[in-house]
Amino acid sequence: MLLRTILAVTTAATVLLVPAAAQAAAAEPAAPSTTATVATAAERAAAAAADPVIVVGGLSGISIAYEPIAARLRADGYRVSIFQLPNLGLGDIRESARALSSYVDRVRAATGAARVDLVGHSEGGLVSRWYVKYLGGAATVDQYVSLGSPQYGTYVANLVAVLGLGSCAGVIACQQMTIGSSFLADLNAGDDTPGPVRWATVRTWQDELVRPVDNAVLADGATNVLVQAWCPLRVVGHLGLVLDGTTYTAVRQVLAGAPVQPNCFAV
Repeated sequence: MLLRTILAVTTAATVLLVPAAAQAAAAEPAAPSTTATVATAAERAAAAAADPVIVVGGLSGISIAYEPIAARLRADGYRVSIFQLPNLGLGDIRESARALSSYVDRVRAATGAARVDLVGHSEGGLVSRWYVKYLGGAATVDQYVSLGSPQYGTYVANLVAVLGLGSCAGVIACQQMTIGSSFLADLNAGDDTPGPVRWATVRTWQDELVRPVDNAVLADGATNVLVQAWCPLRVVGHLGLVLDGTTYTAVRQVLAGAPVQPNCFAV
């Protein structure tokens, strides 16, 4: 029985990493960017004085997987830490949000900062939203950026049941990320962008896990960035959102409160 459970969970995680056909959808105006990829001394000084940044990992995402984007942020002067989801995000997203709440309090205590910025990848974006919306995060979060988060669910999670593995092979977070789940109904009830938080999302046409891609978008005044609306030839997958240089330039601009103009040639 234990072996069957392990195999079921492993299979579910594997399904969530299977590529799907790319889907084109562009709402933002396309334009080339010439934004520099290296922060100036003034920009690094401003970043050092800015809110601490917490990178919130996704399903099955160990901390080391988020070191590339954390290292870029540190190089640009930001105070950065990585929050690995409890139980690698397999459990209830609401419980992960409670753990994030405690982590934010520790970061604020350690840094003396009143507020933090959250950069959530995949499930991490949902965890962060639940924290802001239901656990008091509106008072402690300044800026929210999600990278490939299934804000309105993903057919890939629903696909697990189609493949005969039941309801996401028993993985609670996967069940909650299915389109039409009660969790998403609660999360998306009312305003998508509550409180004084500045909200932004980044998505990519080639996202294998968030299908349809536009389910990664937030309404109600959020800044929604489609990588290929600016850089049509840029190929970025779901996991690539935390590795890609162009995506990072958009994240850095959001955190700096600057107009978002991704650099198509960033590495």
